Amino acid sequence: MQALFSSDYTILWALVLAAALFLPVRRLIWVLMVRRAQQSTDVDETEQQRLKHRAGVTAALLSFVFSMLYVSTLFGGAS
Repeated sequence: MQALFSSDYTILWALVLAAALFLPVRRLIWVLMVRRAQQSTDVDETEQQRLKHRAGVTAALLSFVFSMLYVSTLFGGAS
C-alpha cells in the first residue's frame, strides 16, 4: 500500500486528481461563460450546449495541468 504513494505513480495520482477536479471546474467555467454571454445577448439552449462543450475542453486542460503541477510538487519534483 505504501508503494502507491511513491513518485513512481505521479501520473496515476495526477489523473485521479484531474478527474476529481473536472466536474466542479467545468461547472464553474460554464456558469461564468453563460453569464458573460447573457450580458450581450439572449442565450438559447443550443448556445448553452456549445458553451458547455467549450467549458469541458477548457476544464479538462486546466484540471490536468494543475494536477500535474500539484502532484509533482507533492512528490518532491520527481517526474
